[in-house]
Amino acid sequence: MTQRILTRRGRFLPILALLAALCLVLTACGGDEKKAERKQPTAVEAPRGNTREESFQDAKRALERAVYHDHRITLYCRAPFDAKNNVQTPPGFTTPKHKARAGRVEWEHVVPAENFGRAFVEWREGHPDCRDKRGPFKGRKCAERTSREYRLMQADMYNLYPAIGAVNAMRSNDNYAMLPDAPASFGTCGMKIAGGKAEPPEYARGTIARSAKYMAWAYPRYRMSDQQAKLMDAWDAMYPVDEWECVRARRIEGIQGNENPLVKGKCEAAGFWN
Repeated sequence: MTQRILTRRGRFLPILALLAALCLVLTACGGDEKKAERKQPTAVEAPRGNTREESFQDAKRALERAVYHDHRITLYCRAPFDAKNNVQTPPGFTTPKHKARAGRVEWEHVVPAENFGRAFVEWREGHPDCRDKRGPFKGRKCAERTSREYRLMQADMYNLYPAIGAVNAMRSNDNYAMLPDAPASFGTCGMKIAGGKAEPPEYARGTIARSAKYMAWAYPRYRMSDQQAKLMDAWDAMYPVDEWECVRARRIEGIQGNENPLVKGKCEAAGFWN
């Protein structure tokens, strides 16, 4: 019996050896393929944000002349303004500070320049090229002088809105929040500023949310806090696009060359993109 088993094993040994060899070859090939897949370089993703306009001043002029020329209304207080940026403040508007700036329009960064600017070492620490008669300097002036990426972010028109100067000054670089116990800071204008936070009127919240989310999407260097991101997601869902937000985005896309998909997709779905 033992002899017959050994004989049968002897017959199968060459076949088993061949199968084992094939298995090793296939495994090795598969492993090489997987290694090759892992080693394949990934394509560099094309920039999503502004790549055309580096000048903050030119961006503001383009907004004034080619975007807001037939819709001169401020973001927070819905105050009309003229071609020379003179504001007609709403009846009952008051401001506790910066009264001299209450009659003029200023261009507000929804995501403040300081909030994304601090992601740049030139802002935080300076740069060898940032020197003047008084010595080395840092901050916005240095980032603007030495970083093209910063200049593009600063001039991105999707993040710029007209605001009464006093409101812009008081909001400063405050993040947005819900302030249920705070009174309105500007009389009949529903903008609230308290405790280093700002709560915009309901009619501005959706627009603000989609602008903030665009900046985080377009510029990986900028990071919203989790708390701010959750609030922007909530406002984006609660307050849909209106026709003007869509007209504005379409005009900016034509000038700046890149789209804001966080607005455009919703506008197309609503029938406002034409």
